[in-house]
Amino acid sequence: MLREGFNDVLDWLALGVLLFTGFAFGDALLRREDAFRAADKQTKPFWLIILGLAVVVNVFEFFFLVVIGLIAAIVYIVDVRPAIKSLPGGGRGGKRRGSSSDGPYGPFNGGR
Repeated sequence: MLREGFNDVLDWLALGVLLFTGFAFGDALLRREDAFRAADKQTKPFWLIILGLAVVVNVFEFFFLVVIGLIAAIVYIVDVRPAIKSLPGGGRGGKRRGSSSDGPYGPFNGGR
C-alpha cells in the first residue's frame, strides 16, 4: 500500500515536470527570434531544440534525461524568459508599435 502511494506521488511529479517543460517550450515558441539575440541569450532554435527534447524525454520517462530536461527548462524560465520579457514588447511576435522610422533599437532620428 505504501508503494502504491509513492508511485502515485511520482506519477503526479512526472506530470508536473511534463507540464512545466511543455510551458517552457510553448513560451519559447511564442517569443521573437530577435528577442533572444537582443537579450544576449542562445538562439531561439537552440532553445526550441533543447526544450522540445525535454518534452519528448518526459513523455517517454527516461529518468536521467528527465532531470537534465528539467534543469534546461528551469534555466529557460529563470534566466532566459525574464531577460526576453524585459525587452520592449516582451519579445512576443506580432505588430510592432511605433513610428515607421523606428529602427531595431529605437527611433531613427538621422544622427541628431
